[in-house]
Amino acid sequence: MINFSQGRFSGAGSGTVMAGAAMCCVQLGLAASVGLSDRLGSEGVAWLRLAWAALILVAFTRPWRTKLSRSALLTCVVLGVVTAGMTLLFMAAAVRIPLGTASALEFLGPLSVAVIRGNKAGRWWALVAAGGVAALTEPWHRGTDSIGVLLALSAGACWAAYILLTQRAGDEVNGLQALAVSMPVAAIATTFVVGPAVFSHLDWPLLLLGAGLALLMPVIPFSLELLALRRLKAATFGTLMSLEPAIAAMIGFVVLGQAPGLSAVIGVALVVAAGIGVTLQDNASSQPPLRAENNDDVGGVARANPAEARS
Repeated sequence: MINFSQGRFSGAGSGTVMAGAAMCCVQLGLAASVGLSDRLGSEGVAWLRLAWAALILVAFTRPWRTKLSRSALLTCVVLGVVTAGMTLLFMAAAVRIPLGTASALEFLGPLSVAVIRGNKAGRWWALVAAGGVAALTEPWHRGTDSIGVLLALSAGACWAAYILLTQRAGDEVNGLQALAVSMPVAAIATTFVVGPAVFSHLDWPLLLLGAGLALLMPVIPFSLELLALRRLKAATFGTLMSLEPAIAAMIGFVVLGQAPGLSAVIGVALVVAAGIGVTLQDNASSQPPLRAENNDDVGGVARANPAEARS
């Protein structure tokens, strides 16, 4: 087993590789989910991923050993419902519009939180993001899938709520335990939405695929980001996470054959630039590296919790 705590694996370079690998895992999992939606539908794939993620997290964390206050438990339950909404909405968007576009639009959720909470100078980046949205959605063309755009933006709103709820839960329970409670709630909530109709389409190969997707999102990314957070400063980690829409566009092209047009490329670039700008603006002052157990507010627009809930 590689010892990541010593030698050449202990520096910022290894942290950068881990953060990049985590984002690639997330986007590969989403691309695979889009391909699987032909067999289960977007809502069926969302349910399958959440169900497996819940089982894996419960097995490893055993949340019943943690005593939660009533307010913390309520926050985790609401967090689970928001997680279910984010996953269902994003998957519904990703089967209608390109993965890169959907990811960039959803990314506006955490970006909005960062802009609102940031200083006034950083809020100019909201205009850059607005330009990116215009380039991505091309409102001057009638061919834009407005439903897909609305679904992605709604997923972004859920992501913003997820950030705020995770930070609130983090005041009373560590991130992993909060996730171990919220993820089963998300799986149960999705079950009610999807209903038993999807069960008749399940077979053992599909169930095994679902387990693999759950490893890609969130198990492997969660582990990689925890390791990356031990090696990187907040500004560095936040800047890297801002690149995720670009990674989504690249994986959408390579895996799904979704070649972005010039307008989409410009839109993704503007959203990424806004994310990087807000992160660097908010972290202009020197900050020490974050500990893995204190990862609820990393950089300007980094995930509120490693391997956020698009699982």
